[in-house]
Amino acid sequence: MKILTLLAVLLVLASSALAADCPKDQPKTEAVLIELEQSWAAALSHKDADAVACMVAEEFEDADVDGSLHTRSQMLDHIPHRKPGVNHLSEMRAHVEGNSGFTRGLATLVDASGKVVARVRFTDVFIYRDGRWQALAGHETLLGEASR
Repeated sequence: MKILTLLAVLLVLASSALAADCPKDQPKTEAVLIELEQSWAAALSHKDADAVACMVAEEFEDADVDGSLHTRSQMLDHIPHRKPGVNHLSEMRAHVEGNSGFTRGLATLVDASGKVVARVRFTDVFIYRDGRWQALAGHETLLGEASR
């Protein structure tokens, strides 16, 4: 019985240590949301699912470029399997209203050889909770050659 209690205490301590890595006391500013997006892009490039987990709420959902919906756990599970490459963000805009906010930008996906493989317009919706910004929803649109 003492071993089970000790294991339970160690599990609680380990989970709180992991939670300690998430940001605390973030300001409610547009600049912080844009910085968060840059950190998210870097975490994806480094296949760091733990860092991304700190940025997305438990109820996070994403609408991918093909229209499919992904839950938080599905999105996080995919990160280690991403192809090597970097996300370059541009045209970044953010807006904060109380405890909610959104970002909008353009992600240019570059593979390991330096070739641009996709350009994706995105919007992310955030809520300020537990002293930090957390993404609630994301939406991506693949940009291609437009015929007008």
